[in-house]
Amino acid sequence: MRQGIDKRLVRERFAKALGSYREHAVVQREMAIVLADMVCAAVPSRSFGRVFEVGAGTGALTGALLSRSDIDTYIANDIVAESRGYIAREAVLQGHARFEFLPGDIETLEKLPGELDLVVSNATVQWLTDLDGFFMKIAGCLKPGGLLAFSTFSSLNMLEIAALEDEGLSYPELSDLEALGSRYLEPIVFKEEHRRVAFDSPVAMLHHIRKTGVNGIARRTWTKGRYLRFLRRYQEAYACEEGVYLTYHPVYCCFRKMLP
Repeated sequence: MRQGIDKRLVRERFAKALGSYREHAVVQREMAIVLADMVCAAVPSRSFGRVFEVGAGTGALTGALLSRSDIDTYIANDIVAESRGYIAREAVLQGHARFEFLPGDIETLEKLPGELDLVVSNATVQWLTDLDGFFMKIAGCLKPGGLLAFSTFSSLNMLEIAALEDEGLSYPELSDLEALGSRYLEPIVFKEEHRRVAFDSPVAMLHHIRKTGVNGIARRTWTKGRYLRFLRRYQEAYACEEGVYLTYHPVYCCFRKMLP
């Protein structure tokens, strides 16, 4: 059964994985680079006054964007307050002095920064429970002509685990994201990718998931029997030359707030 999102569990799991996330989140790091390049292609001057990053995590997108563009004020948000240290480190590495951090769940924060030229988010939107509300809120924060650019995951993401366990997030289709965002913003660019990541074994695959914090769905504890059955079934169903594989389904969206 597809699970609802327990934000406390999401925060707990990502907080626990902060120290290992950057090393193990290979796909998410590559997504950050693709997204940063998308933003720079949409704004050839690569110059922004006020930028707000939603779900900044350990700073993969922060670093990618700061290294590619000229930004006056960078404001970062994350549900894990301890992320601030990682983002501050990226800002220092990129020689960026004007940095602010806003901790908390983007869906429940009462006051967000305004007059923004750019809102970005990498591999975070899938954890939101009210996408329509998110688009409406962000549209209200953007200047006319400002951009919302984000990456997230779509319906085939981690399909192997969903098939064996019948649990996981309900990922939106790319067409659904375009339709929802277009209620408030002008659609600009959309694309998707399909990635198969190989691991030595099902055990290594589960280790990867734990180390990236993306298991923040349910608190259920597996029995030894269930765990061993899962390993056996995964090996049988999703073997490849390197061991076993796991599918990632990244999508990228870019919207613009229309000029008056």
